[in-house]
Amino acid sequence: MTRKEPRVIEPDEKNLHVEDRPKEWAAGLPGVYYSMKPAIEHMGVERTLKTVLKMNHKDGFDCPSCAWPDPAKRKTFEFCENGAKAVTWEAAPVVISSEFWAENSLSDLRKRSEFWLGMQGRLVEPVYKPAGEDHYRPVSWDEAFEIIGRKFKSLDSPDEAAFYTSGRTSNEAAFLYQLFARGFGTNNLPDCSNMCHESSGWAMGQTIGIGKATVTFEDYENADLIIVMGQNPGTNHPRMLTELENCKRNGGQVVAVNPLPEAALKRYKNPQTVRGVAGKGTEIADQFLQIRLGGDMALLQAVSKRVFEAEAKNPGTVLDHAFLEEHCEGLDELRDYLLTLDDATVVEATGLRIEEIDELADRYLAADKVIITWAMGITQQKKGVATIKEMINLLLLRGNIGKPGAGASPIRGHSNVQGDRTMGIWEQMPPTFMDALGKEFSFEPPREHGADAVEAIKRMRDGRVKAYIALGGNLVSAISDTQVAEEAFENTDMTVQISIKLNRSHLITGKEALILPCKGRTEIDQQATGEQFVSVEDTVCAVHASRGTVEPVSDNLLSEPAIISRLARAILDDRLDADWEGFEKDYDLIRDHISRVVEGCEDYNRRIRLDGGFVMPNGPRDSRTFNTPTGKAVLTVNDLEYLERPEGTLILQSLRAHDQWNTTIYSHNDRYRGIKKGRHVVFINPEDIAELGLTDGQNVDIHGVYDDGVQRVLRAYRVVSYPTARGCAASYYPEANVLVPLDEVAQGSNTPTSKQIIVRFEPSSHTAPTEHYSAATAPVPDAEADGFPDVRTEETPAKQAAASSV
Repeated sequence: MTRKEPRVIEPDEKNLHVEDRPKEWAAGLPGVYYSMKPAIEHMGVERTLKTVLKMNHKDGFDCPSCAWPDPAKRKTFEFCENGAKAVTWEAAPVVISSEFWAENSLSDLRKRSEFWLGMQGRLVEPVYKPAGEDHYRPVSWDEAFEIIGRKFKSLDSPDEAAFYTSGRTSNEAAFLYQLFARGFGTNNLPDCSNMCHESSGWAMGQTIGIGKATVTFEDYENADLIIVMGQNPGTNHPRMLTELENCKRNGGQVVAVNPLPEAALKRYKNPQTVRGVAGKGTEIADQFLQIRLGGDMALLQAVSKRVFEAEAKNPGTVLDHAFLEEHCEGLDELRDYLLTLDDATVVEATGLRIEEIDELADRYLAADKVIITWAMGITQQKKGVATIKEMINLLLLRGNIGKPGAGASPIRGHSNVQGDRTMGIWEQMPPTFMDALGKEFSFEPPREHGADAVEAIKRMRDGRVKAYIALGGNLVSAISDTQVAEEAFENTDMTVQISIKLNRSHLITGKEALILPCKGRTEIDQQATGEQFVSVEDTVCAVHASRGTVEPVSDNLLSEPAIISRLARAILDDRLDADWEGFEKDYDLIRDHISRVVEGCEDYNRRIRLDGGFVMPNGPRDSRTFNTPTGKAVLTVNDLEYLERPEGTLILQSLRAHDQWNTTIYSHNDRYRGIKKGRHVVFINPEDIAELGLTDGQNVDIHGVYDDGVQRVLRAYRVVSYPTARGCAASYYPEANVLVPLDEVAQGSNTPTSKQIIVRFEPSSHTAPTEHYSAATAPVPDAEADGFPDVRTEETPAKQAAASSV
């Protein structure tokens, strides 16, 4: 099959269609159809079978989308709709030809949407943009590494460089990358976790001594109660729905806490069961608490208060006294604080009725095994760290950590973001890790903490970071305050992106810029010593191998470990005792070093080859041991604070559409919310629409309301009447990032507060969206309902010559 460069047409949003009401259930046969139709159309039957049927299998590759864990016994179809779309996006045999770069200037490409950029096909050759020019041009690999090496060696200080990491990066690549950065002399290692679960890491680390889930995969189906907070599993991690269904089938209950009702948490039709295909499926949420944005902390405190009150009425029968006495501290202080909590304040903060809160408390008190699970709806609040500490408080009170069927479960949205952190991708790794790293490679690692994602943008803006390398990702679109981020990137001397497909971070560049194309996770990785595999860590600390199953789309591609190894050889010379050339040839050498540096990864090469891999140690889960200063879990007192909105404003949150994975847009449809062929919408409660003097279907400009004198606005967004919580609104990420000031971050974690944006609305004089992405994205394509566009292709002799056969 010949790979073709697509011609994707981008009309405006005049064809935007809003259905009468959002869907009431998720998945079922439509989930299968929207998974397989684009896969077969874009990859062909053979390539589809080699990919989607090997995804999440022990002899295949790990899904490149979310980090949901795998069961011990795998089904034939161990993938979800969004996983299939992620694979189709990566593995479709469409490539960008050499002519593309001469035909398209950066100025022209900046007018394109993220969707259009991604649909141009795979990057297959290094390209370089010299200073003062507006085009990339193809270069050889040797020339690319020489250009990068020359720039990085010229920096006055190692801290003038920053090394960003995407959560798709494998353990092996992540370990090499952090070694490369620290060998260079800096801890400037911003990563995607800074923008998502950083709040979870801080809260859990300070209270139970580890920033990871304290549950196993099996705990989900064995829980008596699962409280799902601030997440939409149906879109962001659909395979989780099967375990929620299993919990229900085993007699457990599920409570959903979210400002928006989500179809998947109402009813799930499992497409792999008769009940899901021919029947009504399974009702998931036994109780839905439609909470006001930012009200989760107050809700959790109110439930914990009721636990203390129940204990006072029946002493010795409610709290887990033995667990609390042996393993915890801070109980008395927490009790004294919560018993003063005013219910009227809780009602104001949450937007809930007292009866609803009482019902949740009753469910919690009746359950012996409870899991609380959460995602970005919690972590991206100003009080996200404190809110997660309140989850830990509630779990500890009745001993719901360290026993089967119970625990704390942050759900990671990137497939290996947790593994990357384990491997050392963090700007402030602890001394024990740094000591082991220095000993292993005979050098002294830098000890001063480096820059996270927000701080890296500030340093770029201020001229303190002059050179930037990104191992995957799309930071300029993913980070808050889009206009500031773009200006910061353009203020650098050089930006280098290691990528598989085009995105906006390739277009907003330093004076010099390079793109280094790499193999994807689906592709066979052949090196000098034979076929290689990599490894990843999922959201419950299970580490397993991942092996590509299809031939790369080009023989010119290098793997991530190979690119990092060659960068290190071009820049570091002999600064540390590392066999960079050997690492590229044989990944076992990398894992040997990991086994001696990373705690819990001892004997890595043997254990990763075990059936299903191995599970990282987890003190709270495994033995109720807590790596805190006192060796005990800490019950914390957190002053209640919630966001009050000025009159005439709403609190807006950003969220993903269904046909989307982070900043990757598969189409401009959001099937479950009833949106087709458009993204420029804002979801508002009908009562708020009336109160603000707006009308359903009206075009408005959305203004961020802050006191810094900067105008932040999204132009020409359609008002959609939607059953969101009163006083709250929602719009799509990453477009809404333009509304979030860079300094608006969660206390303690520095995570952008994308779930608490104060906005006001004005009637729009614009009839079509402006071209500048940070204002309202570029015009969008006429996408089909299957999650991929009706791609029109053309083929020329030059493009045929540039392509190779599959």
